[in-house]
Amino acid sequence: MAETHENTGHPRRWAILGVLVISLLVVVLDNTILNVALRTLADPVHGLGASQGELEWSINSYTLVFAGLLFTFGVLGDRVGRRRFLLIGLVLFGLASLLSAYAQSPAQLIAARALMGAGGAAIMPVTLSIIANVFGPRERGRAIGVWASAVGLAVAIGPILGGALLEHYWWGSVFLINVPVVALGVLLVALLVPESRDPNPGRVDVGGVLLSVIGLVALTYGIIDGGEHGFSRPVVWVAILGGLAVLAWFVAYERRSDHPALDVRLFRVPRFAAPVAIVGLIFFAATGVMFFTSFYLQLVRGYSPLEAGLFFLPFAVAQLVFAPGSATMVRRYGGKAVATVGLALTAVGLGSFAFVDAGTPLWVLLIFPLLQGAGMAHIMPPATESIMSALPREKAGVGSAVSNTVRQTAGALGVAVLGSVLSAVYRADVAPALRDLPAGARDAAGESISGAYATAGQLGPAAPRLIAAADDAFLTAMHWAAGLATVIAALGILVVLRWLPGRPAARTAEPASMGAPELAGTA
Repeated sequence: MAETHENTGHPRRWAILGVLVISLLVVVLDNTILNVALRTLADPVHGLGASQGELEWSINSYTLVFAGLLFTFGVLGDRVGRRRFLLIGLVLFGLASLLSAYAQSPAQLIAARALMGAGGAAIMPVTLSIIANVFGPRERGRAIGVWASAVGLAVAIGPILGGALLEHYWWGSVFLINVPVVALGVLLVALLVPESRDPNPGRVDVGGVLLSVIGLVALTYGIIDGGEHGFSRPVVWVAILGGLAVLAWFVAYERRSDHPALDVRLFRVPRFAAPVAIVGLIFFAATGVMFFTSFYLQLVRGYSPLEAGLFFLPFAVAQLVFAPGSATMVRRYGGKAVATVGLALTAVGLGSFAFVDAGTPLWVLLIFPLLQGAGMAHIMPPATESIMSALPREKAGVGSAVSNTVRQTAGALGVAVLGSVLSAVYRADVAPALRDLPAGARDAAGESISGAYATAGQLGPAAPRLIAAADDAFLTAMHWAAGLATVIAALGILVVLRWLPGRPAARTAEPASMGAPELAGTA
């Protein structure tokens, strides 16, 4: 382990931080860059002809594997060496990106994305461990702030970069862009980052990891399949109920384990459980809405991928403007008041999609991500404050990891649930307009709005009528999904009012030494 000093840390610490930021950028960038590529991936000519369920799995295969392995890979990194594990994660992520870029079918893309999730889970936890190792306590808070700001930047530029790539190159470029960044990261990590290990590493909870991944995948499969093909099929309920049963087994297993992959006992502490629940609810709603926003912008409104990416710019601007001052707001008004206002703004921003149509003015649309960005910038600081102050110092890192795992899992379930609502309502609403179409065209157009647009290209004079019917059905479905997202976000307000403390509790330990802060908008 490289020698560190309390006040100065490693002599190359700031260069090392730059390398860690590069390593992390590809993980965060890739998840946001994919959203603007969904419409292209659904195109049978320019993409893979993916169904809506397959598009949801292209997101969730990454997220579920990432969330399931986050804890275990953090322990493995401490055991085998953090630099070594970071290099392994980068190489795995780069190879999986290459496989994703040249996937020949949706199934291949889903499998490659799952492999990317494993690489991302190896990268994220060790970056923070290395920061804690090379920076002294006095500079650690500033270093983590730089790390968090870089994550926020990646969230903001991901859709814009994805749109720009799709304007000029094929869909695989949104994955191929990772490869040179990963190659640079591997070289710099090997040259600059010192090796470090935990002298007393934890044990790996293999059983817990397997149970969590199996349960979440089964539950998500049932929800997505039900939305795509209907909830009347027995296989759907077998998957949903079986997934819930496995997750219940996982909770019981983890409660008895002395080295749990997810320390479920932490949820007995209300001041910890409440903010984690808030994080889960808000990312469930926001990630699900982001999924269908791309189709609304690129199909119903006819915007290019780049224009759709620029739509999220107000969100980034709101983050840059409001996030730096949110901690001051918490100190002045208390976490409960600030989080309540933030959740209300976010709920309004998400719920506004329940009222838009094909002709809503652009300036009105741009208000929605602005409200959402401002709201989420004021949710995470009081939630993080409560998480950190509710646990002893030695458990702060575990608390942050639990919050990250819940965030990723909630985002995956948000895409699955809201995507299923979108699919089910669209299918029911568009059906009457498809009765006169041939069977093959009727099935394709009835599956999703992307399928309807692809079918319309082969119908000649009848195309405008089909497109109008598909747009109307999609808007109805989007209104229902946005309404559900708003209810989910509003539940967070009830959690805040009941359990979140009004003022930050005094702490004897320095926050920066306790773990990484959550960042509004990370996905």
